[in-house]
Amino acid sequence: MTRPEVPGAAGERTDLSWQRTGLGVLAVAGLIGFRAVAADRPALVVAAGLAALIGLGILGGLAPLRYRRLRHQRAAGESVASPALVGAATAGVVVTALAAAVAVVIPG
Repeated sequence: MTRPEVPGAAGERTDLSWQRTGLGVLAVAGLIGFRAVAADRPALVVAAGLAALIGLGILGGLAPLRYRRLRHQRAAGESVASPALVGAATAGVVVTALAAAVAVVIPG
């Protein structure tokens, strides 16, 4: 028998997953920056900086905005879908993955 769901737990898990996404992008930015220094490739510093800005945008901007919207939509009994925010976070992760791929492909 499963225990009943704690009210608000799904929202908290969603918030934590958005925070993990932002922290993951920041970690990849750090790895790209390390590669830039280790391979002596100053151009990769730009990619690392871009990835770091994306990570900070997700962690400091999109994640709190999504959490506030989620709480408001649940309180109003509305659908909790937010395709625009999910699309923005997905785009940020894809750009970061492309920057990481470039960092790996560039010979050291």
